[in-house]
Amino acid sequence: MVREWAEEEEMGHGFFVPVVAGAIIWREWGKLLLIPIKPFYPAVLFIILGFGVSLLGSLGADFFLARVGFVIALYGVVWTLTGTALVKQLIFPFFLLLFMIRMPLFIYSQITFPLQLFASAVAEHALNFIGIPVFRDGNILELASRKLSVVEACSGIRSLISLSFLSLVYGYYFDSKKWMRWALLASTVPIAIFANAGRVTLTGIISVMKAEFADGFYHSLEGGAVFMFALIALVLTHQVINRSYQAFSGRKA
Repeated sequence: MVREWAEEEEMGHGFFVPVVAGAIIWREWGKLLLIPIKPFYPAVLFIILGFGVSLLGSLGADFFLARVGFVIALYGVVWTLTGTALVKQLIFPFFLLLFMIRMPLFIYSQITFPLQLFASAVAEHALNFIGIPVFRDGNILELASRKLSVVEACSGIRSLISLSFLSLVYGYYFDSKKWMRWALLASTVPIAIFANAGRVTLTGIISVMKAEFADGFYHSLEGGAVFMFALIALVLTHQVINRSYQAFSGRKA
């Protein structure tokens, strides 16, 4: 019997994205009020472009295009009514809105399979190293008592997207250097990938020790714990980058 497990199908952070974007705008509200409003009517082209992309996506049942088009059109409206100076200050919260949009399926499928294979390979070597015999066939780990299939939803891509969103928000609230946000964003790729590989390894260990704890509620709890470790790794990465920056530049972090 092949046992499969998966993360939640929905993006858990999606609901919070507009809330966080709105909170950032509210935090900057005092600065925004000091910027004179000078409508920039050529930005109407952005509204037209966004509407066109959204219409194209709706007609083609491509929800990614439809939602991206909405964000473009919304940005165009704000740009048209408030002007270039003010809308420049809103680039970051508008960029965050893209994280509430699901990745296109054709890109998603191209990314997930290599991540599945990587997580499976790491788990295979880790389990063999600690003395748990395992045979890997692609993304299937065959233990003595059962088979574990690292399915598409367990590639870690959803954790990567959620962690990427949180890295930008964390960088905004806890560091004044704008480049730090993008440095932390880049660091989420290895953190999320190795955290997911660790989760697969942990599931293999639990399957051998107490099989019932490798499924259902306990598996979800395990996923939450691993994600928390990924967040801790992100915070530690921030500290390392800051200390390195301070050492090489002679400036205070």
